[in-house]
Amino acid sequence: MNPNRNAPFPDTPAAKNNINPGATHAAPAIPIFGNAAVNKSPASTARPNLGLARIFFNAVECRKAEKFASAQFSVFSIGTLDKTPKELGYRMPAEWEPHAGTWLTWPRPEGISFPDKYDTVPPVYAELIRHLVQVEDVNINVWNQEKEDWVRGLLLKEKTPLERVHFHHFPAYEPWCRDHGPIFLKRDHERAIVDWDYNAWGGKYPPFDLDDAIPQHVARLRNLPLFSPGIVMEGGSIEVNGCGTVLTTTSCLLNPNRNPHLSKTEIEKYLCDYLGASQVLWLGDGIAGDDTDGHIDDLTRFINPTTLVTVVEDDPSDVNFGVLQENLQQLQHFRNLDGSAFRVVTLPMPGVIEYDGQRLPASYANFYIANKIVLVPTYRHKNDAVALAILQKEFPAHRVIGVDSTELIWGLGSFHCITQQEPAA
Repeated sequence: MNPNRNAPFPDTPAAKNNINPGATHAAPAIPIFGNAAVNKSPASTARPNLGLARIFFNAVECRKAEKFASAQFSVFSIGTLDKTPKELGYRMPAEWEPHAGTWLTWPRPEGISFPDKYDTVPPVYAELIRHLVQVEDVNINVWNQEKEDWVRGLLLKEKTPLERVHFHHFPAYEPWCRDHGPIFLKRDHERAIVDWDYNAWGGKYPPFDLDDAIPQHVARLRNLPLFSPGIVMEGGSIEVNGCGTVLTTTSCLLNPNRNPHLSKTEIEKYLCDYLGASQVLWLGDGIAGDDTDGHIDDLTRFINPTTLVTVVEDDPSDVNFGVLQENLQQLQHFRNLDGSAFRVVTLPMPGVIEYDGQRLPASYANFYIANKIVLVPTYRHKNDAVALAILQKEFPAHRVIGVDSTELIWGLGSFHCITQQEPAA
């Protein structure tokens, strides 16, 4: 999201009356596990502490309170479940594990992510989707049927095949699906979803209630169990190797604008319990221009269970130099669960990328791993080729593809920020 926004999309009754939140699929009831509650309004993200109660929401009328003016809830307890996803055998798969598809939320012209440059962004989405549909399905959240028709026409104009593209009328204000989208878990061939609370990076960009509801829509669509931890978390703030380790940053997860009532130890327990992990490793600060307070997916990524890639800045005068050197030193001291050191590979940075005098959080670490391909943001910089060559060497079984992200980064995010993987069953 770009901070150069003076007025968010109006959260008015007239605007909400134009929302078509319904999917065209039959909507089964969702089993909800965790500290679930029906009120997650922007003004209050805290949930009543119901323990690990198991409840069912009426599938047709299920809406989080204050999401839609006409919503009604039918909630009832059917017993108590005192086990976490980890205790039930679930884990968050690594991104390189097989996908059923990729989820995107299409950016709206009325949104606030790309001020004065919206028209340059849809062609970037079209190119990204052209690559993705060669290897997996693509699911796109859109505001309503009118927006779906418009996006279909745009994709066809950009010569993007639509056979593997699926549209869902799940409205969201902004397009950052990595952060507001569902976090999928697996247990053998069973899947579930974690529905973290979402508050637009510490309440920076209200309203965000519709974005917060996306995981419930997807769980209902897929008929999957939904675990609701009851704390704020974004997908871009966590990185997993699928084998018990979570990587994150103190600047984001310990920021008082997320979960001020929780200690570091308590946050670690939530991450382990709800992602099926055994340890959490912490880096420090994020890169300049990042309005998320330092998401890990701009800094350091797992590319296999024992290897991390991390960005470094070569220019000592750049504001990112010291931060990234400190992160590199920390990584060299981290240990895997078996006590072995991680292999650490460095990526360059693309220099200073600015627009209208604003430093943008451009990073080659914001790549997305799909089935058989890796989509890497490029920035019309000499280091583009260097970064692509490094990643191609590290992904010998994948085709590494550079896609120009110079226009997209004006929204302060790139390809990993707009995507969310759905693992294969």
